[in-house]
Amino acid sequence: MTPDVIVVGAGPTGLMLACELALAGVRPLIVERRPEPQRDSRALTLHPRSVELMDLRGLAPRFLAAGTTMPGWHFAGLETRLDFTALDSRHAYTLFIAQARTEALLTERAGELGVEILRGHETVDVRQYADGVEADVRGPGGRRTLRAAYAVGCDGGRSMVRAAAGIGFPGTDETVTGVLGDFETVDLADPGLQRAQARGVLMAPLEDGATRLVYLDPARMRVPSREPVTLEEFRTSLTDICGSDCGVDRPRWLSRFGNAARLAERYRAGRILLAGDAAHIHFPAGGQGLNTGLQDAVNLGWKLAAEIRGWAPPGLLDGYDAERRPVGAAVVENTEVQTLLAELTLVPQYARPATALRGMLNEFLGIAEVNRNLAELVSALGTTYPARRPGADPLEGRRMPDIGLTAAGSSAARVYELTGRGRFVLLDFAGDEALPPAVEAGWSGRVEAVTVTGRDDHPELAGVPEVLVRPDGHVAWASRTGDVAERRAERERALTAWAGTPGTED
Repeated sequence: MTPDVIVVGAGPTGLMLACELALAGVRPLIVERRPEPQRDSRALTLHPRSVELMDLRGLAPRFLAAGTTMPGWHFAGLETRLDFTALDSRHAYTLFIAQARTEALLTERAGELGVEILRGHETVDVRQYADGVEADVRGPGGRRTLRAAYAVGCDGGRSMVRAAAGIGFPGTDETVTGVLGDFETVDLADPGLQRAQARGVLMAPLEDGATRLVYLDPARMRVPSREPVTLEEFRTSLTDICGSDCGVDRPRWLSRFGNAARLAERYRAGRILLAGDAAHIHFPAGGQGLNTGLQDAVNLGWKLAAEIRGWAPPGLLDGYDAERRPVGAAVVENTEVQTLLAELTLVPQYARPATALRGMLNEFLGIAEVNRNLAELVSALGTTYPARRPGADPLEGRRMPDIGLTAAGSSAARVYELTGRGRFVLLDFAGDEALPPAVEAGWSGRVEAVTVTGRDDHPELAGVPEVLVRPDGHVAWASRTGDVAERRAERERALTAWAGTPGTED
């Protein structure tokens, strides 16, 4: 059967996107170069917004059972931590979970939704035409051509899809490299480990008993990332940093990574789109890369599905670039800042003022409002998409608060329990009896109307009788008028603007 969308890459972004597309009723095909799932895990965390996205689809319990939560995170490794617990979320924490585990859980979900994954096949070219795309793939049986309506490149920083689409990738080349190692043997009793951590070495226990160490070595931080890392080099660098090699042995994975920072000129070129590292790369400061890719996927999935199913209003798919590219730019920018704050302390002529600057910033993070601002940035809970019309309600574009509620005809106890099918959810707090039949008649299969019979108070929802929640959990429209006729007219305009013309086949 011909797929609707070819997704190139079976990393977290590609898997999440395919799950979202399948949930929305279209047929994705994932094409992955590697014959087996990736064993090593570059990323180790899911941030609050990413866990919320899993919660939107009823997947959060699976991820929570496979990981460990931590109440905060860091910015540039500063001593004062970002306090996620102060944020308005049921998932105000960092979930420590290896990327390989995240991919395994998403692969499991993809299987439940009937997604086909073509492993061991490298995509070597992508072309587009007025009515579709073609992808040439090379696998064990030779070369063949696949056809679909759209293609999405989730194939990493060296994206072949991006190059084939002619999308530029401007930015800066690497100037600094760090090193990571996963070791089966580390002397955890070695006092050198404490000295290493005090001097910026990150240490993290892995779920299978191994230990990860990550560092910047002042003597070798200009070595190109393409140069392999050896056990001898790792031991020497640790000794130079803290006076001991900390007994590291039996390396499972050694890797060097750089601070190249690039952002795609656009996330869409006709029928070819980009998501994840194919659209943005940066130094892994704050662990934001994987999370940003997951959030790209959930923003894109329902929009692309709407386009394919024929009900998307004008401009909906273009809204993917308009909403997510600024987020990618902000992530690239804040990781550049964090990298510089770490690098300058290792450069002799800047070490003293850079250390003083870090001390000042550390004190600033003790100010609740400053801490909250950066916590919202890194966690992505502060992500707000631009309103699509002048005079829009302040709620529009913001995350919908996951308030507790009771709903007529539903066992749901909170908002996110209503979003599992990936549709718009229209919440009626005012009890308009005409609302459910009107929605059913015009937007059946696209919008679920919910009559809320009781709900928790929330300051952002004060005086709001109706809210239209997008499939990705952001607010599409909110009304504050008490006039029923006026609100009904507003509602129809909003539903048409977001969920398409009434009665359009879904």
